[in-house]
Amino acid sequence: MAAPHSAPAAHLDFPIFDCDNHYYEALDAFQRHVDPALGMRGVQWCEIDGRKHHLVGGRVSHAVRNPTFHPISKPGCLYDFLRGNPKGENPLARLRESEPIPDHYRRPDARLRVMDAQGLEAVWLFPTLGVLYEQLLLPDVEAVTRVFTGFNRWLDEDWGLAHQGRIFAAPYFSLCDVEWACAELEWALARGARVLCTRPAAAFTRDGPRSPADPVFDPFWARANEAGIAVVIHAGDSGYHTNGYADDRFSAFGQSAAVGYGRPSLKSWSFERAALDFLATLVFDRLFERFPNLRVASVENGSEFLPYLFRKLESSGRNQRHWYREHPVETFRRHVWINPFWEDDVVEVASFMGPDRVLFGSDWPHIEGLPEPTFDLAAIRDHFGPEEQRKILRDNVRALNELAPA
Repeated sequence: MAAPHSAPAAHLDFPIFDCDNHYYEALDAFQRHVDPALGMRGVQWCEIDGRKHHLVGGRVSHAVRNPTFHPISKPGCLYDFLRGNPKGENPLARLRESEPIPDHYRRPDARLRVMDAQGLEAVWLFPTLGVLYEQLLLPDVEAVTRVFTGFNRWLDEDWGLAHQGRIFAAPYFSLCDVEWACAELEWALARGARVLCTRPAAAFTRDGPRSPADPVFDPFWARANEAGIAVVIHAGDSGYHTNGYADDRFSAFGQSAAVGYGRPSLKSWSFERAALDFLATLVFDRLFERFPNLRVASVENGSEFLPYLFRKLESSGRNQRHWYREHPVETFRRHVWINPFWEDDVVEVASFMGPDRVLFGSDWPHIEGLPEPTFDLAAIRDHFGPEEQRKILRDNVRALNELAPA
């Protein structure tokens, strides 16, 4: 294992709780606990021109160029590019600097040793592929529920949902079937889950799409409210299209890699568009008024949508004040936490949300994340005092990670 680029001990007197770490799925993550009879309705392997790909719902997924992850590009290899590419380098060259997949991308005990070296107290752990496949399985709701039931069982088997009180892997849920979502939530709580993961998208049910805050889903939200478990919307394939402006065959991940990160595309905006729509809808549909104990975090969706969102919440609170029990901006600030991209303006985020609602996440070990979780903390160190640093880098996630039953 390479030595960390930066150790928090040089700057901080406390370890970090990283809200955005990732694993790379095992080769059988989508098959091990799924009945093979599901066949092409599920996730299968295929080989095209000597390369392995996933068939998802009978369609080749282009979301990730190498879903075996062996070899794998190095963590944060696009850091310089995302920092403005000062040397004018071709990022494809960095992507090609791959290595055999390390054990700590797939094994919790190995990951703990790396976390110790990185100065991490704990992490929230999210999928790489798991947030990309629900869209490709739809409109087959039964396939979604069967695949992700199996996926969550694999996750618990390989990682655990609260390994050693330090690695908190988030089970994936969908509201496409509310009875399934409720049952999966009960299973997750019984297994010690502290955080849940879903994509920011409308719920595509057997009766068509619905707002995630539609009262039909209240049984799920009521149980999450009662349990006091944190719900994370994490960047993934939310089904957003570019309406002909760009190639929709690829997700934002695959599209960017396919063109070498040199050609701008509207696909790169889809994360923030999806998060804005989802979070605004929760407020507009008064979900938090019905369930005042809900806590929702937006992770790896960026934060540059916040100025626009706050303007719209202010406008709605002014023009439709009869609709709300309190101003929607205050509701949003009370119930939502924001994890900005590491390259976003964290000072601006705190100006909208307050330091109590800002979460640090490195996106490690993804290519667009930080090379090491503590590699670039300058903005937080330079613009926030010691107490606010602890909140952003540790305490805010710590509090969310504790169940807060109603």
